[in-house]
Amino acid sequence: MAETASAPAIDPQKLNKFLENAVRDMGASLHAALIVIGDRLGLYQAMGDGKPLTAGELASKTQTNERNVLEWLRANAASGYVEYDAATRRYWLSPEQQLALTTPDSPVHLPGFFHMAAACMRDEAKIVDAFRTGKGMGWHEHDPGLFHGCERFFRPNYVANLVSSWIPSLSGVEEKLKRGARVADIGCGHGASTILMAQAYPKSKFFGFDYHDRSVEHARQAAKNAGVEDRVSFEVAPAKNYPGRDYDLVAFFDCLHDMGDPAGAAKHVKGSLAADGCWMIVEPFAHDNPEQNFNPVGRVYYSASTLICTPASMSQEVGLALGAQAGEARLREVVTSGGFQHFRRAAETPFNMVFEAKA
Repeated sequence: MAETASAPAIDPQKLNKFLENAVRDMGASLHAALIVIGDRLGLYQAMGDGKPLTAGELASKTQTNERNVLEWLRANAASGYVEYDAATRRYWLSPEQQLALTTPDSPVHLPGFFHMAAACMRDEAKIVDAFRTGKGMGWHEHDPGLFHGCERFFRPNYVANLVSSWIPSLSGVEEKLKRGARVADIGCGHGASTILMAQAYPKSKFFGFDYHDRSVEHARQAAKNAGVEDRVSFEVAPAKNYPGRDYDLVAFFDCLHDMGDPAGAAKHVKGSLAADGCWMIVEPFAHDNPEQNFNPVGRVYYSASTLICTPASMSQEVGLALGAQAGEARLREVVTSGGFQHFRRAAETPFNMVFEAKA
């Protein structure tokens, strides 16, 4: 008689710990939708002064339904996103919650990320197909909420770091920008990084390039709204053949790992730089070994990379698929294969690494 394999023994403590994590994720997953709803309806903004409100008062301020608002408030209180006083049945935002939920340029502004997550959920069928076929999924194929959410989420980080620390960390670059330099911002998206640099260095000229035409249209309007259209231009062009030469600075913000042929892009950057020009590469923070990134930040980046970055690269020629957690060693290989001799980490935050590359 054939022996039957016995089922592996279950450790109740390990099972309970796993289920506790799963329950937290259940709440977080559902609450992500409530953050998007609250942001779209202006519910968080209406609480931005920190004054306690009843559900009825908040509904009146936002022209929304009181019963729905009450349940939304209770969910937010259970999630730690609003404060609650049981005696008065009023809700309010603490100063910390205000900073994260109602202050757009705060370095910890959160709603944009959840719009990105919602967009990915709407794209679930396309992403499933990308898994099955291996053909990838281009940035342009995503729900438009991803583009706007990405700008809202990344811009505060650039506001906090780009001019104050990242550019000063590059050898001699800040001085050039102050005197007047030519700068190319590749993969510029909605132009947030390009416009921030233009506002900080009025004597320099800035050229933003992105293959996504709708993002370029948005960037042009944003530059006009910011009053910098006289020294900023945006054009549709991919990273491997954007126009222009003799740039003093070429910048890639959180996009090199999205490219199908990042080594080919590196080669083109080298050819477009002035003799003493600099390539600034901003990438998500990551250690070289995957297991070193198995932490809360790495979890966010690996998940985003699975839904957005890796499929984007695989949809292009070569399809190297670096992923958002490539790490410094792998990025060095890509950059130096493009002909760069000098590569160093110039700055870092808990969420980003900033590299300087020179010929």
